[in-house]
Amino acid sequence: MDVNAAVAAAAAIAGVLTGVIAMLAFRWSEREQKRPTRTSLHTDPVLPPGVDTVLSVLRSSAVVLDEADTVVKASSAAYALGLVRGGRLSVEPMLQMARDTRRDGEIRQVELDLPRRGTGRGEALAVSARVAPLGSRLVLLLVEDLTEARRIEAVRRDFVANVSHELKTPVGALSLLSEAVMDASDDPEAVERFAGRMQIEATRLTNLVQELIDLSRVQNDDPLEDAEPVRVDELVAEAIDRCRHQAGTKQITMAVGGTADLHVWGNRGQLAAALGNLVENAVNYSPSRTRVGIAARRVTAPGGEHIEIAVTDQGIGISEKDKERVFERFYRVDPARSRATGGTGLGLAIVKHVAASHGGEVTVWSSEGQGSTFTLRLPEAGAARDRAHQHPDPDDLDDEADRTTPQSSPYESLPAPEVLP
Repeated sequence: MDVNAAVAAAAAIAGVLTGVIAMLAFRWSEREQKRPTRTSLHTDPVLPPGVDTVLSVLRSSAVVLDEADTVVKASSAAYALGLVRGGRLSVEPMLQMARDTRRDGEIRQVELDLPRRGTGRGEALAVSARVAPLGSRLVLLLVEDLTEARRIEAVRRDFVANVSHELKTPVGALSLLSEAVMDASDDPEAVERFAGRMQIEATRLTNLVQELIDLSRVQNDDPLEDAEPVRVDELVAEAIDRCRHQAGTKQITMAVGGTADLHVWGNRGQLAAALGNLVENAVNYSPSRTRVGIAARRVTAPGGEHIEIAVTDQGIGISEKDKERVFERFYRVDPARSRATGGTGLGLAIVKHVAASHGGEVTVWSSEGQGSTFTLRLPEAGAARDRAHQHPDPDDLDDEADRTTPQSSPYESLPAPEVLP
């Protein structure tokens, strides 16, 4: 009897223990199911309310990291820059910044040069990275691409340096010449000689300032706002009148040919300045008793009918290395010759911007010892008017040279050229 009671008591105790264990196991299972897992930490719902929306409208590349340095959220720009690969932040300095910020909660910022993806030339990508805590467990990384801003700043810095150098030369010459005039006040012949030199330097300074103004205008203005049909014959006549005195002094013959009664669509003043620069360069860089030819013709291109105006000289020509840079600001093929003729190094840069802003281009063919041909290609008036809204913005132009497509001399196609004295 006592044995049976003991067995029953033991069974009862065992049952109670089993029930308690089962209940504890059930409670533990429920708790584990409700606990956030590592995978759930990496999904969008862990982001604070509104953060996802804010990140989607930021221009910066955005990356959110959790406590395990795993990417919780990354914008498409972050993937495009190569910041995120395989769900991890691939830039070690940024990753270390994120760890330091997670540890002490301080905001950090640094500028880095990263290798550009997909290029084998070692081009650097300049970025600015800023890391800040986002809640108690997350870290936010914002990255700005500074590459274009640095390029523009470098162009601006070089331009200012070149302008300063070009301005100092005539200003310094005027200062020295004025001192020479004062010292030679009792020598009328010397005063007259120095005064003549001062006039030359003053003219050079005036031309430089004017061309700087012209270059700034063609870069910033929209030439098609006040566009009109412009007769090519009138542009050619105006360019010849502009250079008639220089050509007469050097006994250079001006030959005009090609197709008559052609029209282009654009700003008359800018087009006249561009063609005038080409003709003036041809005259200035041609030997005495040679010929400068100007020919216009209509050509068919994929974008429609275009007008080509070719200006050809019989000068010394341009070397291959110089052809790649002749359209850069302040670049001179022959600096000594350019200064002797009063050149500023801005004329071809103005031509390039005028052509591009009108939806065209300027190219050069040249052979050393055989002369050069500069060709201004512009859309014909009707086609250009229909596509006026599609012309490129001149501010997007960089300082690299235009492509140089070889072409034949226009003298081969000049039908009975009209020779102008």
